[in-house]
Amino acid sequence: MKKLFLLLVVLVAAISCQDNKITIKGHVQFTDPDMKMTLFRFKDHGRDTLAVVPIDENQNYTITVKIDEPDVYTLDCGMWEKVSLWAEDEDMTIDFRGVDTAAIKIKNPPFEIIKGSPKNDLMNDLNFNSFRNYQQMIAISQAAYRAEFASPADKDGLTKALYDANYADVSAREKYLLERYAGSPSTLAIIRMLDPISEEDLINSALDEIEKTHHGYAPAAAMRAQKAEDKERKMRMMVGQPAPLFTCPSIDGGELGPENFKGKLLLIDFWASWCGPCRGEIPNLKETYAKFKDKGVEFLSVSIDKSEEAWKKALAEEGTPWPQVLAPNAGAEVMDKYQFSGIPFILLLDQEGKIVAKHLRGEAIGRTIGDLLDGFKPGEREQAEQKKEAAKAAPAAKSTPAATMGGGMIPATPIKPH
Repeated sequence: MKKLFLLLVVLVAAISCQDNKITIKGHVQFTDPDMKMTLFRFKDHGRDTLAVVPIDENQNYTITVKIDEPDVYTLDCGMWEKVSLWAEDEDMTIDFRGVDTAAIKIKNPPFEIIKGSPKNDLMNDLNFNSFRNYQQMIAISQAAYRAEFASPADKDGLTKALYDANYADVSAREKYLLERYAGSPSTLAIIRMLDPISEEDLINSALDEIEKTHHGYAPAAAMRAQKAEDKERKMRMMVGQPAPLFTCPSIDGGELGPENFKGKLLLIDFWASWCGPCRGEIPNLKETYAKFKDKGVEFLSVSIDKSEEAWKKALAEEGTPWPQVLAPNAGAEVMDKYQFSGIPFILLLDQEGKIVAKHLRGEAIGRTIGDLLDGFKPGEREQAEQKKEAAKAAPAAKSTPAATMGGGMIPATPIKPH
């Protein structure tokens, strides 16, 4: 780990020796008074802002900045629209529609194209892929909302299946773009999103292509080192591994962490007062806690709120009866240790402090706890029940003619999703 860290430091220093100034300019069709353009990038769980400039009286803007590290940056137009771009050594033009002029404003930004920068051809395709993904997610949600289902569970199951299929399509398109633009420095924008374990071979081959066409390209070497470190960190968070230790200030002024709950099954809920889905999960957590608290199960909620006041206000409103802690620095350290970027992030540790389940939501929380207490691994009991049901149905399926409707077979009833 120390060697990887030192390598990253050396590579970043080498990159920083570059002196590349670029200019980004464009026109904004609809503006507000004092509307500004902001260029930034996400780095080390934070936001690194390079420039904030006003939009002039002719509704134009110009940003000139020095790029110390070639990377994916974000250009924000007055908090209405954002464009991801590859910044290295090329100027570019990006025009925006700007402020939503509709009577009822719904945040659904249009797709904007980056002009004049060949290295951003890939970013245009990647941005369009993300834009279409967002539109598809909206369409799926609207269709599910309007449709009639036998039960909320059926509705949630189908919606999730469609979301998963949409994600798989987006991922396949990203890999196509990686092949199409093989060797381009901006393919680092895709490589950074690839899984360091399951897609390790793809990562290495894509980086090899960059280094073939750009010998000694420091950002590619830095990405290789970063992915190796990511792999090591991710393997530490796999099911069966000891959960990383931490302690945070509790609501009563003490310090608490996973180590305090050894010997019991522990649910850890990473959340924040401002997170709607986190607050929406609390009634289910309360019900689950009441059901299992006397059966060797403990809960620990870890807030990543920046504001201690907002955290305490939310606790008073929710009345959660289990231990509560507030992570320092808005959770930067625990997010890094537990490797999550979205909340709620809910996981279970066994009596020895090892990870047994991650990314739990809804009814899966109580079901998983019940399975573990009964000696089953997560999902093991449901899989066994599904096999039994399939075995019972098999003889009937062999002897019963297939029913048809309108010239086609009646589709089989889908197995209830996990």
